[in-house]
Amino acid sequence: MTKVTFTLDDDTVRSIRSLAERRRKPQSLVVREAVAAYAAQEEKLDDAEQARRLRVLDDLAAKPRTRSQSDVDKELRDIRLSRRVGWRRRPE
Repeated sequence: MTKVTFTLDDDTVRSIRSLAERRRKPQSLVVREAVAAYAAQEEKLDDAEQARRLRVLDDLAAKPRTRSQSDVDKELRDIRLSRRVGWRRRPE
């Protein structure tokens, strides 16, 4: 762990202390959990990026297929089979 010093406003300090007391946790843990929750939220896509990615998928879905369904099914069967066989230990 690294010890750091921050300057916080009085309301934030009261909130941290109150949460720590209610949850019976150290204040530092409350702050770590809050930062982790904020970081997780930041990693989510914003509306514009989500819409852009959906447009890309829609464009791909609208394009004509380049292979027959039977060719795709055969390739998927081969991949699944190779995964099953590849994970088994061979007798020595």
